[in-house]
Amino acid sequence: MNRAKSKLPLYISIITATILWGFSFIWTNDLIAMGVPIFIFIFMRMLLSGVIMLLFSTITRTLQKVARKDMKWMFLLAFFEPFIYFIGESYGLKITGSATLSAVIIATIPIFTMIMGRLLFNESLSRLNVAGIIAAVLGIVLFVWNGTISSENYYGILFLFLAVAGAVGYSSICKRLTSTYNAITITTWQFLVGAILFFIPFMIWGLPQWRPEYLSFDVLKSVIALAVLCSSLSFVLYTKAIEGLGMTRASIFSAMIPAVSAVVAYFMGQESFTTMQIFALAIAISGVVLSQLRKSLKTV
Repeated sequence: MNRAKSKLPLYISIITATILWGFSFIWTNDLIAMGVPIFIFIFMRMLLSGVIMLLFSTITRTLQKVARKDMKWMFLLAFFEPFIYFIGESYGLKITGSATLSAVIIATIPIFTMIMGRLLFNESLSRLNVAGIIAAVLGIVLFVWNGTISSENYYGILFLFLAVAGAVGYSSICKRLTSTYNAITITTWQFLVGAILFFIPFMIWGLPQWRPEYLSFDVLKSVIALAVLCSSLSFVLYTKAIEGLGMTRASIFSAMIPAVSAVVAYFMGQESFTTMQIFALAIAISGVVLSQLRKSLKTV
């Protein structure tokens, strides 16, 4: 009972991060719909988040000094996420034009996290886990294959799976760093380095497209929401969850991201679903959850 209570703050943290990440697809989609170039709003988001984290960690004196031997891991952490992840997510969302489809594919992150754990760390997989993987993949295929997707959408799906690869790489490195550094330090470095990585694409592709209206209230409110809630706050909470629950158990909750995005998008009038798609979405989410369950019959 006491052990369950001690884990409660971690579960609150990861659930909060998951809900905010569900909203992130909506806010990102809003920026794309307003015609804001991807490398402009991503750079704005990374820079704002990095500055916020640096100020917060300095004021609270929670920023730890990073050893020289760990600098390469901090760089790789930021390279995988935010750099690789946000390029894949943003372009995937732009090409597919669907926040829900994007969120469903992002929900496969726990599956690939588990597979990498099996390959790299020899973590056991139960028959229930394998059944969950099959069910999740089937649900995603059914959701995507609705007969209305153009050839362009497939490029968007490839970008989304690039984001999945970035997230899996990030989680693996983050788990390594949590044994030495606190969540504030990791997140601060993550977004400071991320802002540096996005600076060159911003200068090459973003700045030539800059317009004064990108500083309007409608644009800034979405960028600030993404930077403060979905970057700074969510990644601190997620890093704490990885440290306390482990990489695989923390990743379970990303299965709920498409549910959050779908509900929000539906009530905002941005999405509509067929009965088959709702059924497929339920299969995909259920499969991801089953693929992570630890209490099982036999391992493979």
